Amino acid sequence: MIKRKNRTYTNEFKQEAVALVTEQGYSVPKAAASLGIADKPLYNWKAKLEAGQSGDALSVEPNIWKVI
Repeated sequence: MIKRKNRTYTNEFKQEAVALVTEQGYSVPKAAASLGIADKPLYNWKAKLEAGQSGDALSVEPNIWKVI
């Protein structure tokens, strides 16, 4: 059975992660790998910020990661 661990990140972390992609030219997979996170949450955070939602909207859903 796969154990799942809930990880939450601060809005600041999420915004800085998205900034790696939008401002510094990193690809999402490369930025995610450098931060030690999966690609999917970073794609989600980026989409939310690009849709014009506030940084507070980034904290609504916790991320669930698979731990092997």
